Amino acid sequence: MRRRPAVRLGQNFLADQNLLQAIVRDAALASDDVALEIGGGEGALTERVASQVAYVHVIELDERLAASLDQLAESHPNVSVVRGDAMKVELAALEPSPSVVTSNLPYAIATPVLLRTIAELPSVHAWTVMVQREIADRLLAAPGSRTYGAPSVLVQLACDVELLRRVDPAVFSPRPRVESALLRLERRAAAAPETLAKLVRAGFAHRRKRLAGSVELAGGPSREAVRAALRSLGIDEDARAEALAPDQFTELGAALEGR
Repeated sequence: MRRRPAVRLGQNFLADQNLLQAIVRDAALASDDVALEIGGGEGALTERVASQVAYVHVIELDERLAASLDQLAESHPNVSVVRGDAMKVELAALEPSPSVVTSNLPYAIATPVLLRTIAELPSVHAWTVMVQREIADRLLAAPGSRTYGAPSVLVQLACDVELLRRVDPAVFSPRPRVESALLRLERRAAAAPETLAKLVRAGFAHRRKRLAGSVELAGGPSREAVRAALRSLGIDEDARAEALAPDQFTELGAALEGR
């Protein structure tokens, strides 16, 4: 029986069979991969991924859907259903450790859960994920653009980000009010250490302020310390956070630690 999606959980089920097949192709899965799916829904993507990989962990918060996924797992012994909130589940405890993430991410948690998997699952080397188009734009944004922010920096420090395809709302049930996009992330570095992540978030915490002032207001190093560090790097001491490329934030963090 088809379940009615829960709007409060950001559920929009993929209803287009061709797109589901395309996602699996785009994921370039290997037979020894261990996949993590966040928000398994009705299992349409889960089943396709399970046929391509060694193992699938699927996290589902909605008990109604988790029960249906249990039925899928009965016929697919390489599928494990994890009940719970993906923002609270102990990701590092998943065994075997995930190597890829393939998901139609719940809209409400797409950005924080991506950042969480990057930070807490160093074993993951690639992500193929459906997100809102607005989120895709943020994660792809370049310095100086209106959509460039802390998520852009933190994701780009660890991964190369590629837009695979734009997705029309018509392929979902229920039809969302926003456009979606399929993203591919390829890891090229470890996640930013927490001290650097805090600096990045502090820099963008008060976007109308200059970087040094925003960091100080957010409880980070003093305005003068940040200005001095920027000067030492040859960066305008009055720059705003959106002017700095991801690697410049790394340099800034190192300069502040050395002071």
